[in-house]
Amino acid sequence: MGWIMAIIGLLALVYVLQSWTWRGKKKKLLPPGPRGFPIFGSLNLLGEFSNKDLHRLAQKYGDIMHLRLGLVSTVVVSSPQAAELFLKTHDLVFASRPPHEGAKHVSFGQRNLSFAEYGSYWRDMRKMCTLELLSNHKINSFKEMRREEVALLIESIKETAATSNVEPVDLSAKVSSLSANMACRMVFGKKYADEEFHDKGFKSVIQEFNQLTTTPNLGDYIPCIAPLDLQGLTKRMKAVNKVFDDFFEKIIEEHLQSRDEEKTKDFVDVMLSFMGSQESEYRIERSNIKAIMFDMLTASMDTSSTTVEWAVSELMKHPQVLKKVTNELENVVGMERMVEESDLDKLEYLDMVVKETMRLHPAAPLLVPHTSVEDCTVNSFYIPKKSRVIINVWAIGRDPNAWTDAEKFIPERFVRSDIELRGNHFQLIPFGSGRRRCPGIQLGLVMVKLVLAQLVHCFDWELPDRILPTELDMTEKFGLVVPRAKHLLAIPSYRLHK
Repeated sequence: MGWIMAIIGLLALVYVLQSWTWRGKKKKLLPPGPRGFPIFGSLNLLGEFSNKDLHRLAQKYGDIMHLRLGLVSTVVVSSPQAAELFLKTHDLVFASRPPHEGAKHVSFGQRNLSFAEYGSYWRDMRKMCTLELLSNHKINSFKEMRREEVALLIESIKETAATSNVEPVDLSAKVSSLSANMACRMVFGKKYADEEFHDKGFKSVIQEFNQLTTTPNLGDYIPCIAPLDLQGLTKRMKAVNKVFDDFFEKIIEEHLQSRDEEKTKDFVDVMLSFMGSQESEYRIERSNIKAIMFDMLTASMDTSSTTVEWAVSELMKHPQVLKKVTNELENVVGMERMVEESDLDKLEYLDMVVKETMRLHPAAPLLVPHTSVEDCTVNSFYIPKKSRVIINVWAIGRDPNAWTDAEKFIPERFVRSDIELRGNHFQLIPFGSGRRRCPGIQLGLVMVKLVLAQLVHCFDWELPDRILPTELDMTEKFGLVVPRAKHLLAIPSYRLHK
């Protein structure tokens, strides 16, 4: 009982001190927003789908909205114009990341690219990852690997189609497994089976990380109670970290033992060559290497497979759009062969489908939070130092001022449009923009377009159990990355002439 009273007393003291601080800030013009309760602020307004809750609030308070989540000053950005102010005009002020309990425990102390503070360490790690894994040269060097893995996927589905014309394929699982195989080969130099990682498999553990990272954690918003782990999240996050730590230790040891062998150096070999170096103001240790491995694995695996999953779902829900994609593939590729990466630039309508999928189903509906490194004035509003900034990409993709019929899946909206996905057009920023834009845009787009094109070109797809396209369940499962709540099942029939 004594420790409960001590916590209550501590929270009361923190609240009084916070109130004094806020009294000074209120003299300056903060963005509009809900008032909130003492200590807990507006945390009660966030439910299972924070992106949708914040979108509803923004419709009342505006596209630059301020709310207090616990004791943390938070700004929510919900329009293209507002996003440009934070990610371009004042990019440097908001280029850093706030402390994050999930990232601290799961991603090795926020040493990964996604959650690391802005500074020399982050810049050097981003440069290394870009040069060694994400440059156009490196992406092209993995072309044959992608070709092999996609061919194995198609052959696997083809065998199912040949043995039964009524047996559905779990497309979600198939695409997830493909993404894991390609990610492992690119980052670690070889494939690892699910059981070599953990008995739950790659997808399940990564989804648990995504969910834990986006669950409102009292420790993030009331830092003084974080050590108490009142929600049990820290315990679960440490368990997830243990899975990744054991797996990465195994990979590092394998690479150290083969270091003297004559072989082509892979990404892990390159990172290990920096271990222990003191050429910069920081040392690269195993924890740093594991953090980057974690980032490259999760980012290249889960976002791509989720986007393909949603794209195929939308095509099956809209047969007239699917027909246009198949017609384009027949005209560009023909029916005698599979799709090659060299075909992708010619598939203009497929490109529109991918853009429209990423508009309606951004893999990460809320970008990883930014933080202000100093006091700043944005559009006449005062943004205090250390404010957490949330970019609601999901809401931006539904902004009626930017998109006509924003809730509908209409790839044709991109006909004769110069809008692209690389962060230069703020009405469509699934990869973010500015300094913290995802460095793997080109790789992600190649993987998504190749897998999607191949699945549509090689097979006709039918929903099982006589489900009509309009009846397809499109329910989401919220997390850092938002997949379908239920796996996509469909019956394939092979359509090529070879």
